[in-house]
Amino acid sequence: MLKRLLGDRSGNFGMMTALLLVPVIGTAGLALDISDALLVKTTLQGAADAAAIAAVAESSAGVAEAMLMSSDGPLTAAVADARKIFIAQTGSGEGYELISTDVDVVKQGSELKAVFSYKAKVPTTLARILGQDAVTVSGTAEATFQTQTFRDFYLLLDNTPSMGVGATPADVTKMVNNTSDQCAFACHIVKNGVENKNSYYNLAKKLGVTIRIDVVAKATAALMETAKSLRKSSNQYRMAVYTFGEKAEDTKLLEVASLTENLDSVQTKAGKIGLMSIPEQGYDNDQQTNFDRALKSIGELVGTPGTGASAGSPEKVVFFVSDGVGDAEKPSTCTKATTGRRCQEPIDITECTALKAKGYRIAVLYTTYLPLPTNDWYNKWIKPFQAEIPKRMEACASPGLFFEVSPSEGITNAMNALFKKIVSMPRLTS
Repeated sequence: MLKRLLGDRSGNFGMMTALLLVPVIGTAGLALDISDALLVKTTLQGAADAAAIAAVAESSAGVAEAMLMSSDGPLTAAVADARKIFIAQTGSGEGYELISTDVDVVKQGSELKAVFSYKAKVPTTLARILGQDAVTVSGTAEATFQTQTFRDFYLLLDNTPSMGVGATPADVTKMVNNTSDQCAFACHIVKNGVENKNSYYNLAKKLGVTIRIDVVAKATAALMETAKSLRKSSNQYRMAVYTFGEKAEDTKLLEVASLTENLDSVQTKAGKIGLMSIPEQGYDNDQQTNFDRALKSIGELVGTPGTGASAGSPEKVVFFVSDGVGDAEKPSTCTKATTGRRCQEPIDITECTALKAKGYRIAVLYTTYLPLPTNDWYNKWIKPFQAEIPKRMEACASPGLFFEVSPSEGITNAMNALFKKIVSMPRLTS
């Protein structure tokens, strides 16, 4: 009987089926459980991606925090935001158990980097037959953001007597027709602190004539609105404003507004910029436009230019606005013929070159020097080199940062356009 039992094969299919049923069901169940786990992973990965991106989004609290930092480091506000977004994206969390999450958001140079990682346990069903109670899923999401460049702007505005010329051809004509010597310049005469009520400066006001420095002052004030609208944080752009001096007896770099992020304050002060006064006609041989001294002085106070990657290392930009004609005592190095020690010339770019060599960028707005055909001085000394003025002004500027505009074409629009060009140019990191 034992021999017959051992040799009997009639029930082997049933026995094999019984033996294989457990692993087959377990394997099929594992496949279904893994499929469920992958769905959970997809949900969690999507939430992690959203959290990482939100942590360094342009309008996020993290970016705002980073823009105010002067050095590298973690961004606590961004970490908190990332966790909130992750929880919001995952909803009730049914079907899995969240084991852990980890968020790291840091600022390094001009780059913000967010890393969000997670780990979760998804309970199994049929796979339990094989002793597999859960499937673990995990993942990581990364996102980066390049912060905006930080820049300090030093506006150097020419307010010397030549900027008292009528702002437009119509203004020039009105001044010429209403002055006995056909003078287009609204000379601002102040002697010993007393305003000369009969000066052409006051005549221009009575006639409703706009002079060039008035247009420049108005445009500079308006520029602050543009800067405020474009900055990503309150300290991204700082401004300082300088002129060539308040009066001819003390020509020097005059600080109208010190470097500050308070652009409202700069706006108020810039709007009050006036024409340099002279004590009398022909004072000091009219040598008040010393570009060399002004540009050299700017270079001495600006400080070392930075990379622009942080508030502590801003780029330095000299924003120079002028009609481009120098008039100063410069007997030995003048680029044109002199009258005694007086040098009248298109801007000498020596100091511009020195500033650029130090790493400063120079933006030049050339307010076209209008011809003055009724003026003998103009015809003899300026007209011969007038065609050179815009070329020299462009040579003073950094590549791509030169703009020429006549006052009648809109200095305000030109200043805004030049500013926008500066802030949209890529920053060199090496």
